[in-house]
Amino acid sequence: MAVLALDIGATKFAAGIVDPHYRVHEVRRAAAASADPWAVCRDLLVAVAGDNEVSAIGIGSAGPVDVPTGVISPLNLRAWRGGFAIVDQVRTLFPDAAVRLAIDGACLVLAEHRVGGLRGVDNGLALTVSSGVGGGIIADGRVVVGRTGNAGHLGHLVVPGDDTACPCGGFGCVEAVASGMSSVRWARARGWAGESGVELAAAAHRGDPIPLAAMARAGTALGQGISSAAALLDVDRVVIGGGFAQSGEPLWGPLRAAVARHSRLEFIGELSVELSTLSEGATLIGAGVLAVEAASG
Repeated sequence: MAVLALDIGATKFAAGIVDPHYRVHEVRRAAAASADPWAVCRDLLVAVAGDNEVSAIGIGSAGPVDVPTGVISPLNLRAWRGGFAIVDQVRTLFPDAAVRLAIDGACLVLAEHRVGGLRGVDNGLALTVSSGVGGGIIADGRVVVGRTGNAGHLGHLVVPGDDTACPCGGFGCVEAVASGMSSVRWARARGWAGESGVELAAAAHRGDPIPLAAMARAGTALGQGISSAAALLDVDRVVIGGGFAQSGEPLWGPLRAAVARHSRLEFIGELSVELSTLSEGATLIGAGVLAVEAASG
């Protein structure tokens, strides 16, 4: 019997077979299709499953999600903005399988807690900083999911004094200020000619003033959001992953400075903020955790 994991990201999807130690094998990836995202997910799952019977499937999705109904509405997938019943559709493919859904941030923190930087930590946060900004919470050793499954959406904390429009419809969200895509847009609006977060980071390392300012803006916003969340939740460790988080000192210097400036309460005075070692596969690993634990009852 096979246990599968599916990661529905903002720009790409991935699926794989999960072993009892939460390792994901035979991973297949594909770009997200704006017209028919389900066709991409379906083809990935069928290809990964092969001739195996499937006992459980874990799904990690960009949010918002509605876990009780099994519906997802990722902000960056226009075809699903009105809601898509992903759990029901997966069950049509594998009627005998247990299917579990969680927002990508909850999957991220599950992965970090089981096999990553939050192992042995009962109270911590995990963030992903990439095309968007997401997160998850471990409190008293358990993942916090909330009423609809969207708890931990740290990308939608509001940055003090910023009114940048966010895809969620709000203004000044951490995601609108600190994600890779948002930082690129900010830099381009000020005359920078590059196109990606990777290019932005490289230019910042070379000392280009506009990319340096964009990275400082992003890092400061992340540090402010982390400090606010840490004080609210009383955590002692934060782990950050995602592609844009790999940008190095132009991002992390301002981030750490903002954390030091704002984390002044005694109980978060020793707050640890670390780069994830799980890289971009963390959400898929967390979806695998969901599936393995569903399969084991």
